[in-house]
Amino acid sequence: MLTQLPRLTNSLRDHFDVDRAYLQRKEILRIIKSRRLRDDLVLARRLVHRWDDVSSDVRLAYKQFLGSVRELTDGEFSSDEFEEVAMFIYGLFNVPDIDIKRRIFEKKGELQKLVGYSVQDSSLQKVAESAHRLYMLQRDDPETASTWTGIADRHCEAIEFGSDIAFKVPARFLVDVPLENGATSVVDSFVSVIPHEGQHLMNGQYALNGEREVVSLRWLKDACEGIVKQGSSPLSGDDLALALCRLLLSNKAGDEIAGDLLDLVGDGAFELVQYLLLHRKELVDTIQYGLFILKSEKMASNGQARMPSYGTQVTVQTESERQMDKLRRKEEKRHKRGMDQEGMQDIPADSFASLLIASEKKQPFDDLIGTGQGPNSFSVSALPQGTTRFHGSNYEEVRIPPTATAPIRLDEKLIEISELDDFAQAAFRGYKSLNRIQSRIFYPTYYSNENILVCAPTGAGKTNIAMISVLHEIKQHFRDGILRKEFKIVYVAPMKALAAEVTSTFSQRLSPLNLVVKELTGDMQLSRNELEQTQMIVTTPEKWDVITRKSSDMSMSMLVKLLIIDEVHLLNDDRGSVIEALVESTQSMIRIVGLSATLPNYLEVAQFLRVNAETGLFFFDSSYRPVPLAQQYIGISEKDFAKRNELFNKICYDKVVESVKQGHQAMVFVHSRKDTGKVARMLLESAQFAGQLEFFSNEDDPQFSLVKKEVGKSRNRELVQLFDFGFGIHHAGMLRADRGLTERLFSAGHLKVLVCTATLAWGVNLPAHTVVIKGTQLYDPKVGGWRDLGMLDVMQIFGRAGRPQFDKSGEGIIITSHDKLAYYLRLLTSQLPIESQFISSLKDNLNAEVALGTVTNVKEACAWLGYTYLFIRMKTNPLAYGVAWDEVIADPSLSSKQRSLIVDAARSLDKAKMMRFDEKSGNFYCTELGRIASHFYLQYSSVETYNEMLRRHMSESELINMVAHSSEFENIIVREEEQEELEKLSKVFCPLEVKGGPSDKHGKISILIQVHISRGSMDSFSLISDAAYISASLGRIMRALFEICLRRGWCETSFLILDYCKAVDRQIWPQQHPLRQFDKDVPSEVLKKLEEKGADLDHLLEMEEKDIGVLIRYVPGGKVVKQYLSYFPNIILSANVSPITRTVLKVDVLITPDFVWKDRFHGASERWWFSVEDSENDHIYHSELFTLTKKMAMGEYQKISFTVPIFEPHPPQYYIRAVSDSWLHAESIYTVSFNNLTLPETQTSHTELLDLKPLPVSCLGNQTYDNLYKFSHFNPIQTQIFHVLYHTESNVLLGAPTGSGKTVSAELAMLHLFNTQPDMKVVYIAPLKALVRERMIDWRKRLVSQLGKKMVEMTGDFTPDIMALLSADIIISTPEKWDGISRSWHSRTYVMKVGLMILDEIHLIGTDRGPILEVIVSRMRYISSQTARSIRFIGLSTALANARDLADWLGVGEVGLFNFKPSVRPVPLEVHIQASSLVMNFSFLCKPPLKLYVGVVDRRLINVVWVKRNVK
Repeated sequence: MLTQLPRLTNSLRDHFDVDRAYLQRKEILRIIKSRRLRDDLVLARRLVHRWDDVSSDVRLAYKQFLGSVRELTDGEFSSDEFEEVAMFIYGLFNVPDIDIKRRIFEKKGELQKLVGYSVQDSSLQKVAESAHRLYMLQRDDPETASTWTGIADRHCEAIEFGSDIAFKVPARFLVDVPLENGATSVVDSFVSVIPHEGQHLMNGQYALNGEREVVSLRWLKDACEGIVKQGSSPLSGDDLALALCRLLLSNKAGDEIAGDLLDLVGDGAFELVQYLLLHRKELVDTIQYGLFILKSEKMASNGQARMPSYGTQVTVQTESERQMDKLRRKEEKRHKRGMDQEGMQDIPADSFASLLIASEKKQPFDDLIGTGQGPNSFSVSALPQGTTRFHGSNYEEVRIPPTATAPIRLDEKLIEISELDDFAQAAFRGYKSLNRIQSRIFYPTYYSNENILVCAPTGAGKTNIAMISVLHEIKQHFRDGILRKEFKIVYVAPMKALAAEVTSTFSQRLSPLNLVVKELTGDMQLSRNELEQTQMIVTTPEKWDVITRKSSDMSMSMLVKLLIIDEVHLLNDDRGSVIEALVESTQSMIRIVGLSATLPNYLEVAQFLRVNAETGLFFFDSSYRPVPLAQQYIGISEKDFAKRNELFNKICYDKVVESVKQGHQAMVFVHSRKDTGKVARMLLESAQFAGQLEFFSNEDDPQFSLVKKEVGKSRNRELVQLFDFGFGIHHAGMLRADRGLTERLFSAGHLKVLVCTATLAWGVNLPAHTVVIKGTQLYDPKVGGWRDLGMLDVMQIFGRAGRPQFDKSGEGIIITSHDKLAYYLRLLTSQLPIESQFISSLKDNLNAEVALGTVTNVKEACAWLGYTYLFIRMKTNPLAYGVAWDEVIADPSLSSKQRSLIVDAARSLDKAKMMRFDEKSGNFYCTELGRIASHFYLQYSSVETYNEMLRRHMSESELINMVAHSSEFENIIVREEEQEELEKLSKVFCPLEVKGGPSDKHGKISILIQVHISRGSMDSFSLISDAAYISASLGRIMRALFEICLRRGWCETSFLILDYCKAVDRQIWPQQHPLRQFDKDVPSEVLKKLEEKGADLDHLLEMEEKDIGVLIRYVPGGKVVKQYLSYFPNIILSANVSPITRTVLKVDVLITPDFVWKDRFHGASERWWFSVEDSENDHIYHSELFTLTKKMAMGEYQKISFTVPIFEPHPPQYYIRAVSDSWLHAESIYTVSFNNLTLPETQTSHTELLDLKPLPVSCLGNQTYDNLYKFSHFNPIQTQIFHVLYHTESNVLLGAPTGSGKTVSAELAMLHLFNTQPDMKVVYIAPLKALVRERMIDWRKRLVSQLGKKMVEMTGDFTPDIMALLSADIIISTPEKWDGISRSWHSRTYVMKVGLMILDEIHLIGTDRGPILEVIVSRMRYISSQTARSIRFIGLSTALANARDLADWLGVGEVGLFNFKPSVRPVPLEVHIQASSLVMNFSFLCKPPLKLYVGVVDRRLINVVWVKRNVK
């Protein structure tokens, strides 16, 4: 090449002007100090001179210009790219006298290359006019006219006169130097570079023309030596370089160290200072890498001195020497900390040379591939054999050949389908045999219950492996040839699209076995009945995590016998923490089958899944891929946006046409729906320009004319136009018919190239020989910007490369930026270890476990954490999780780190009131807030925000603003190019005040929330994505806030939020007309007129059809309105209130539905929130959710009962409110007045427990009686009532807590009867059959066998004969049975011979069975009065509030009334109440076989409180 020789003109410089140098230095420092990170005003200041001082007209013109540019680009460019396009366009039209149309004609092609697609003339005209208007306004603006000098090119702030004149180096200054590849190049080493983006001119000593010099410590050394030679620094070259390194490594900002740098290098080296600051990051990375190498070498040379050593030397020291050593160590530590701050603690002052050598040391394979920059920059340790690298112009290409198929071993055979059981063969219809991988894993999967982990390449048939495990589980439940469907199988798929595909596949293949397969995702909800009837559930990790978090769904999750987790390598993804939570919470008896791509640390993943590495772990490398895959990785290093875009397109086209020329089909994957059409048109235009259209055309196909007719019927014009040239597009925004047509055309070979989005790779199995991923940047609203294409998507897309029936190999191509090249190479050659992401969501998952009751203290939490993949990786790779080597040495098991993680998380949760953490005992106590956060998947940080912002009284705008502050939306960012559209949206669709405005992040979120409710439309791609992301979480967050306010008892805020829950779901504002909820059926004109007239529901219900027609001035509309009014949910309430005590009221609410049930609108059920409110105190005393089914609505009234408190002084009334859970304005109110309410007595009489000496059993005076009891003394309660029961005939009412010995007290009365009237009978009434059986078993052992008494049982299960009843001494019966017998007491002598009647659990007289108890007691008292034989009544109860009333009814006098306080117990009881949403029948607790198993659910302690709820 030709290289310029040195010139001597540098020696002819002017004399050095000190004043000029001072002013120049001051200006440089000012510019450096004013440079900040990019913000929203960077572009404004680059386009508009003196932006802060311009008039409002200029600002308005600037906004209009930005809006036209955004419209031109469709809002699909990142901020940097958008700025570059805006700068370019403005540069074209910032000339005073210009013919805009001619300029557009000249520059249109150049502009289309820049944006990458053809643009409309109207859009171009609009943007040109707005750019020229902005330019002219700046010239005319009085604020800037005095300083305006014209801007020739806005890429730089100042351009030297004559810099645009082409300069050609004279031939006498050039020499020819050959390049490596034989080409030649001219490099001018001395011509200065024209800087970009405000960069000042730099001397050629520090920058090259055209290509930027590689910034390194070698470059810094050369620059410093040059300064030393000029005499600008008294230091040596190495000392100066070391001093500069210290400054660059410091934590100071660039403007702070600029002066220090100038002091070091001298005032003559301004350019060097600026270049150092410009490339500070690269230099710091290089220095830190050198430090790392030096430190590694030092540790190696020390022989790992920090590891434990044994047999070391022992030194004896005096006390004073020991103190001196201690002081010395402290001083060394202090000195080391000071050195740390400077960043050079490991380098002596004279060792810059060693740092330089260390920084240039390479790791193995470093020179194989560029490592790029940024967080994903790391070297590739090894690439497959045969890998080649090619350097093109501004790009680098790495080609990995297809891996040879592994040879079949002698002992390897394929499993024939005929070898399977008959029922299993039905699921493999059409298959002759399993493939190699499926055959290898068949026996342990089909014939054992082992947990399985299969790591195999994409496309290896892992779906069939899942099917084999499903068939094994089905086989387990065949009994006598009949399939018992009492089991569940859960298949966890990573994406909704894949879940739909798996559901379709398994449902079809398992249909011969009559198994139900259902999808359960955010899009597909299942009712409880549907879940119960489903045997296989296909779901996403988040959805299943929500289900397992809810204790009410525990019964279903207990039926799960098999858990299949697809794509286990997602542990490395942001969603990996969810998979960890699923696995660690899975019962040990559930079989886990993990399916994964190839990954390096599969042994650790197997340990996490509890897989036996000897029998259940299978790893297959890429040699087992059915179609070997050749891979190409292309990294583009071009920095200029327009040229980079052009290069992307050129390489993409070259790869596609290369494949098509060989007779193959190609799929090009892009990352937005609009890009599919743009890229397809780009490929078509490139083929036309190159004259290669014949390679893509299918006109020679005999079916072409028929297919063309079918395509012509499509309404998608773009699809029809592209088909003629052999191109197609496919994305989720197309109609289903068009997508299906495209799939069929490509599958039949009528399309050579298909441009599509990633949804095609997930939802449809449509392979092609060549797969191209064009660009790896996609917009993700979750992170608030552009992110790299994930591992899962890339592997799924590459899985589509190669058609098993036709191709010997497939080809996968990634075109990306050069700095991402190494990342994707390592990712897809399985060299990236799978790390845990669990620590980021530790607080949320710990809260979920505490809410479920499975973790109750620190010890259990540490055990729970020990089962996670995080803990496994933490022990293997501690540094990646913030565990220092010193901690590993001191605590190899990491138990202290484990505990500290739990304690820190528990403290944070306690601070947020999500649970209570007792640090002394280490116990956790769940709170309602924590349970709500767990059920609704709220993040911990969001709960903190709500704790601060949620108030008892809030306006609607404050509510929306609070939701906008949720951490779920924290990554939403504000972009300058969106401002104009956000302002328009705010004016058109936002009825509520937007706090902060469009320029504020939370203001933007508020606008998008209101636009969602208003059903507004947006143009910008980024706004559409952000709005979709916000709306996906909005309903869940609103519901959680409603539950929080409801639990706090806030009336006003609770129902305000409930209204907005329904507003978000239905996308209707609460202030709009209620009939808008029928907007698909009621004409919009009718609804508008109803709103204009202000006709509310009550008014319309009272009107006739014709009156409504007149009101809206549309007679037929009256009938429509009246019809849909009848469908609007409405219920009529009435209530009965009865006081239980002076502070407790029992409320019976009667519900009468008053609407026409229509399945289309109401579904299977309607849910209503019932609440009892005190409007004066704005408090809810009771709330519950009531489900009204269709059957209930068709029948009579429904009844619900509950209790509420009442306080003195009494409020004038309570309100019973019923609000629909899903219909706006559907609510009913009933007023409960307290004006005529009569309450019981103020004082409740309780019997004091006397301090008596316990009576011995011997006081019974009968040795036979003494032998009935195994204890020696009666308890205090029995001692106090002994005399009345055993020595008198008085009726007794005993109210005492459970466990007080009331049964023994009743036996004392029985023994007294046996002593005084042995011919009389004892009747024991127990309200439940379970209690009857318990008494029978107990008394048969004692009273029957030892006293010789006869006893009979009378329940629905047992009816003794007459002789048994006549001879019986003791009759044990239920109330209903004794009621039936005692009705005919005249003819039944055994009824008249009753001497003692014991009524157990008599407090149940206040329940539904109370009337029967009342009847039999009243009847027995009447029998006693008629037969002149006294009957003694003994009532046994818990502590009562109105014991005196009950005693009077039983005929109990003052002597026989014993009503002890609830706190009076023989054994003190500590009560812990933890609420539960689980509702069960009370009788469930009384079944004798019931047992509570603790720790059944895999290391979990189950705490359950059963709640009884009366619904009739």
